[in-house]
Amino acid sequence: MSVTPMDSNGLKPKGFWEKPEGKTGLLFLAGIAGAVGYGLYKLLPILITLVSNTLYLAGLLIALGAIIYLLMDPKFRNLIFYMYKSVMRFITGLFVQIDPIGILETYIDDLRSNLKKMDVQISNLRGQMRKLKDIIDQNARDIQSNLAMASQAKKTEKDAIMILKTRKAGRLQESNMRLEDLYKKMEILYRVLTKMYDNSEILMEDVIDQVAVKKQERAAIRASHSAMKSAWNILSGNSDKRYMFDQAMEAVADDVSLKIGEMERFMDVSSNFMDSIDLQNGIFEEEGVKMLEKWENEGVSLLLGTDKDLLVKDSPANTVDLDAPMTKSKADDHQNQYNNLFNF
Repeated sequence: MSVTPMDSNGLKPKGFWEKPEGKTGLLFLAGIAGAVGYGLYKLLPILITLVSNTLYLAGLLIALGAIIYLLMDPKFRNLIFYMYKSVMRFITGLFVQIDPIGILETYIDDLRSNLKKMDVQISNLRGQMRKLKDIIDQNARDIQSNLAMASQAKKTEKDAIMILKTRKAGRLQESNMRLEDLYKKMEILYRVLTKMYDNSEILMEDVIDQVAVKKQERAAIRASHSAMKSAWNILSGNSDKRYMFDQAMEAVADDVSLKIGEMERFMDVSSNFMDSIDLQNGIFEEEGVKMLEKWENEGVSLLLGTDKDLLVKDSPANTVDLDAPMTKSKADDHQNQYNNLFNF
């Protein structure tokens, strides 16, 4: 069956064996294989007796030929596999939530909760950046003040004071260099968090829209496409709309799951980074910075896409204006990113 709509969106649905019902299916296959083996062992004396009789042997060969003929037919194999998957899905659904719409409804709650936490992180980060900026600016003023006093001491030949003030200015300069590097990292963190917030908010709206619309569509499809009709479509070699719809919904659920995972992971990186900073004493742990740098050097982000490279780039255009109001932009002409999955 064709799954082209999913490929065109860059989303590949999981194979049957990768899903929870696939794991159930493997257990059942192992059980069936064991039962067949045990049955053949028990029936072996009877089979030997039947084979010794010419008529019985002919009947067994005809039956075996019919079975082989059916197994060689790809449509029949697809039908058997479809029926097997349906049974395994039903059994798994008794214990595990595998309905993609039900899963997406859970993800909506997760997104809503994560967005609240991320909003708090952004506000806290902005406050910490302002404090750090004030420290850097105060250090810069103190540097100039100490250098001025050192210059005055030199003129009056007060060498001890000149050396003391010069060294203090040097220590403040070294401190500011470290703090400015830290501030640049915090700017990256701020840009990424705000962009991730915007994209996650759009993602949540897309999922809410898909769930609301696709609930009605699924009801209509299931009413007009019974299990028997789906089986007949498979035997006829036609793509089954009900099957394609379920595949598309599962692809959406898988994509949202990965994006939520990335969102939560970056929130952990952000939290650990901020916890490693002690602005009171002007120090920070390298481990928090290394975690952020590790994330920067990883591959393309699912939530940020190609924007990631721009967001982590140090340039004047990326400078964060702390005096600007906090706004979260939304694209007015945004199209639901999952609509093309259902073009079948």
